[in-house]
Amino acid sequence: MNVEATGYWVSEEDQPEKVVELLEKNPADILILTGHDGFLKRKSDFSNLDNYRTSRYFVEAVKKIRRIIPSKDTLVIFAGACQSHYEAILKAGANFASSPMRALIHALDPVFVAEKVAHTPISEIIPLEELTADTITGAKGIGGIETKGRLRMAYPQSPY
Repeated sequence: MNVEATGYWVSEEDQPEKVVELLEKNPADILILTGHDGFLKRKSDFSNLDNYRTSRYFVEAVKKIRRIIPSKDTLVIFAGACQSHYEAILKAGANFASSPMRALIHALDPVFVAEKVAHTPISEIIPLEELTADTITGAKGIGGIETKGRLRMAYPQSPY
């Protein structure tokens, strides 16, 4: 996909404690926080963060990052996993999140979002309908807010 990336496996529970340190070690302009999540059985209140397996950790991690990098144009964050509390993650400061309809998302959906962000010029807002159409799960699994792309072009190109 022609996007430079560094990846770490960090359990959902540990993400709030480790994400700032890892981001300081590896500065980035796109960050994906994902893992596993789910709406708990025998629960009915989709607005209660306590009714999700790990959404609270995605929310906490995003909040910690936004205290340091508040601009949604400086650092683009995708956070969440299958059936995550979409609204809480966006409210915490993520640009993109899962899962608006509490759907199971595909493991590659966050990757496709990052690819779209990386290849859209910084002068353009990423069309949300186009972004979700480029994922496997679509708008029932992925959504977000208006966000500028991260691609910066140079002119002229050096022959060296």
